[in-house]
Amino acid sequence: MNNAMLTDDQCWQAVLARDPNADGQFVFAVLTTAIFCRPSCTARRALRQNVRFYKDVASALEAGFRPCKRCQPDKTHPQQQRLEKVAAACRLLEQDQPVTLAELAAAVAMSPYHFHRLFKAVTGVTPKAWQQAFRARRLRETLANSETITDAVLAAGFPDSSSYYRNADSALGMTARAFRRGGASCPVWFTLTDCTLGRCLVAESERGICAVLLAQSDDALLAQLSNLFPHARQAEDDPQFTARVQQVIAHVERPDSPFTLPLDLRGTAFQLQVWQALRQIPAGERVSYQALAQSIGKPGAVRAVASACGANKLAVIVPCHRVVRQSGALSGYRWGAERKAQLLAREANQQET
Repeated sequence: MNNAMLTDDQCWQAVLARDPNADGQFVFAVLTTAIFCRPSCTARRALRQNVRFYKDVASALEAGFRPCKRCQPDKTHPQQQRLEKVAAACRLLEQDQPVTLAELAAAVAMSPYHFHRLFKAVTGVTPKAWQQAFRARRLRETLANSETITDAVLAAGFPDSSSYYRNADSALGMTARAFRRGGASCPVWFTLTDCTLGRCLVAESERGICAVLLAQSDDALLAQLSNLFPHARQAEDDPQFTARVQQVIAHVERPDSPFTLPLDLRGTAFQLQVWQALRQIPAGERVSYQALAQSIGKPGAVRAVASACGANKLAVIVPCHRVVRQSGALSGYRWGAERKAQLLAREANQQET
């Protein structure tokens, strides 16, 4: 094989290992069957003397070989095919018309059982949970513009009002009526202060600390807060609240210090699972998105885990900054990549002292 990247011996070792990472780098053909395959193909291995390697599908076809029907090397990578099936199902779940599991499975040419397993492996949640999360997100948008709560519930895609009210608190973190008033009946207090990462906003509800936001200016912090809690009020001079804010800032400055304040975490069941796992990562350590997904028992939900990290509203308290790419490189951070690098460097230094 004329391939500057891999020798024939290296290709053969990849075939023996059925290495999926080698897929796309070359294909191998079997002289006795006139079939070519991906390196990861699970078909019975041929003898080495009957195997030839080609740099791509076109080269194997030109040499007179036909594609394997099991691994389908001439088609999109199987993992990509699976992702495309899930993406198509997500689009169906986000339409106005209710759709059943059987209808979803039929739309992507799978059995309901295997489709349900695939969807959960990729997204980290069931199709039903995905649909509920989408409806909750749409409900937040429609409540502000609908004349009645029932109109908003129906416009968000709930089949009827009773199906919404069964899950009202988990969908919005409060009742629809309270949310429509901007959470006025579920008061949130906040204060603005300084920290070494810039300006910091700490917000608290009756349940506990509900937001720790970072920015360079107060205007930017208030803009973030208005999207989360439109009717949040700036705290008066309250020594007890001030003491709690000081404990939050102390933990921001020294993440390995104890933190015992109650938290008001609001999100989907999957997000809450990810956030709880994040809180188990010790200061000074880093984990990959893949490792985090595996730790919650959902190794295929890497993208969903990354999305949950991005939805975190409690900077440092829920340490999503400790999650990095598989290679160790830094990835995105809700409050800026520079802050993420600063936090990781600080924690590393604190562990050495």
